[in-house]
Amino acid sequence: MGDIHGAHKALQQCLERSAFERNKDILIQLGDIADGFGEVYDCVEELLKIPNLIAIKGNHDEWLNTFIRTAWHPKGWMFGGASTALSYLRVIGKENKLLASGNGYKTALNPGDIPESHQQFFRRQQLYFIDDLNNCYVHGGFDRHQEFKGQRPEIYYWDRELWSAALSYNAFERHQKGKGKFQMIPEFNEIFIGHTSTMNWKTDKPMKAANIYNLDTGSGNVGRLTILDVESKQIWQSDPVEELYGHNSIFNSTPPAEPFASSDHLPLWQVRRGD
Repeated sequence: MGDIHGAHKALQQCLERSAFERNKDILIQLGDIADGFGEVYDCVEELLKIPNLIAIKGNHDEWLNTFIRTAWHPKGWMFGGASTALSYLRVIGKENKLLASGNGYKTALNPGDIPESHQQFFRRQQLYFIDDLNNCYVHGGFDRHQEFKGQRPEIYYWDRELWSAALSYNAFERHQKGKGKFQMIPEFNEIFIGHTSTMNWKTDKPMKAANIYNLDTGSGNVGRLTILDVESKQIWQSDPVEELYGHNSIFNSTPPAEPFASSDHLPLWQVRRGD
């Protein structure tokens, strides 16, 4: 399953439409549960009901994990973080305790306000997972010119070069057949990533380049959430999130702020006035 970004309604639809069997099937979630829509708390509660969950760490998840560990949010709750804070503030009855301040937000949320089960969830997310078929699951990517294991932790949830290089390989292969295998030191059967929304290529469907499948289909913006069967490659998707939440609800009930662009090159998210 691709990046969720707080879209609990989309998560429910994917689980229902795929006929996911909670006590039988394995769900590998590729990270970025946090930041985007205001239902991060609900998303984590839903995922905690799945016994066979493998949760991969995303860069947005790590920002929340840093707050849990240190009481300091690295981005001042920007880049979708305000909605994450609000989702937990609502649970403790402090939904109005979030104010725009300078280049970020001030909030009454404390790490202790986040349920212990949720704290453990974000602490225990894995940097990657490799299954018995030698398929690799990772949020962002990795340095393909080095051995896979032992790279800096942030590489696994921030890298975009792997996907970019695979796209370049595909484009070159279309014009010059027989170029050969996509070169990388780690030899995986297939690789499944999120992190870089396919909406950047004007599609809300998964994309494939070389042996890499990108499942971030824009659930944090105006696209859909996707769940894929690894063996058959059949996909099930949510409705477009703008239909589930309304175009002006990407940061519903957030404090007034000017629109901003995400520095990690996700599609633009906007905090709108008057919501």
